[in-house]
Amino acid sequence: MKQEYKTLKPYLLLWGTQTLSTLGSGMTSYALVLWLYLQTGSALQTALLSVASYAPYVVVSIFAGVLSDRWDKKRTVLTCDAAAALGTLAVLALLGAGALRGWHLYLINALTGLMNSVQQPAGEVLTSLLVPRRLYQKTSGLRSFSQSLNSILTPVLATALFAAGGMPLVIAVDLCSFAAAFFTLWLAVPVPAALASAPTEGLLASAKAGLRWLWRERLVLKLILFLAAINLVASAYSAALPALVLPKPGGEAALGLINACAGAATLLGSLLAALLPAPKNRVRAICLCLLVSMSTENFMLAFGKTPLVWCAGAVAGWLLIPYMNASLDVICRSSIPTAMQGRVYACRNTVQFFTIPVGYLLGGLLTEKLCEPLMARQPAGALLARLFGQGKGAGAALLFFALGLAGVAVCLGFGMALRHEAWQDPPAGTGA
Repeated sequence: MKQEYKTLKPYLLLWGTQTLSTLGSGMTSYALVLWLYLQTGSALQTALLSVASYAPYVVVSIFAGVLSDRWDKKRTVLTCDAAAALGTLAVLALLGAGALRGWHLYLINALTGLMNSVQQPAGEVLTSLLVPRRLYQKTSGLRSFSQSLNSILTPVLATALFAAGGMPLVIAVDLCSFAAAFFTLWLAVPVPAALASAPTEGLLASAKAGLRWLWRERLVLKLILFLAAINLVASAYSAALPALVLPKPGGEAALGLINACAGAATLLGSLLAALLPAPKNRVRAICLCLLVSMSTENFMLAFGKTPLVWCAGAVAGWLLIPYMNASLDVICRSSIPTAMQGRVYACRNTVQFFTIPVGYLLGGLLTEKLCEPLMARQPAGALLARLFGQGKGAGAALLFFALGLAGVAVCLGFGMALRHEAWQDPPAGTGA
């Protein structure tokens, strides 16, 4: 245990402070989503916040990964973090001047998405070179643990800080957490010399090399396409959730509670991912975990009428996601050569995540332009009114029912396509 701690110390410093910084950023994002929805009452406008973040991310990721492989990884992460902090400072300045508008947030989120497109593959390579292969599953569990803990703490702390000092206090805490992560990485995390290696071919040729690797590795490609389809459903879910919950009495508290329950479920799931032995068939584990998630939460949100049912759905939907992510992470990290990880992860990001802005946009449009007007026309006692309720939010419930059907269909379809696939972990001690 002591030897493992010594080996992981640089990674643990990076992981701990980046987790703190992510918590700060999440609190600001959560508060701004609430702010915009309460200003506009529009599910579409709040969904556009995520569209603005993800659209530039997926468009430029394929080339950003090439740059990530060429550039010094520590400087890349530090520069991207600093740019995101400048965006947060801009929000604070606009709020102070009473001039903050939705389009300002879209522009700032687009800048953040661009920075993330470069930072994320650089961070993946950092992890691969700071962590021995035998500890990949444990560190994947740690990442899921921190993500789920942040999911619990973000709505609670954001609400408390906002009540105590308004948006300026939330942003001040965010900037303090950024400073802690920035200076720890800069001064206290040694970067292995191997990170200096870089592709020698041109920018376009390097991007094509990442795509060619994915095309050859059909199992990884199939899994990425599977997750792309799941992301389409999941992002439409995220766009519709505020429209379902916030119109109800006590909606802000209920939304925070649902998010906290999802975080608690992923926290428990992260512990399971870190402590349980590896599954015999990682591909089958991925398929089963996603089927359980898609076949529970969306339907419980669609038919549930109380926060208790919604929270139970959040637990059912998120409990197994960290275990799924751990298996996916081991397959990808063990398959991709370290020298190509920046390019391949960037190509993966483009393929796997391009459906997220599409899903957010569809979720907002379908909720606001189709489902809510349809449910508003339903007379009392009609079948749809009995199933999904009446008033604002009923259309979002109808959309969750459709998303549940779509999610189950995706899982069954890809499950059939992957039924003959299997993954065997490399022998302990192999590789980095």
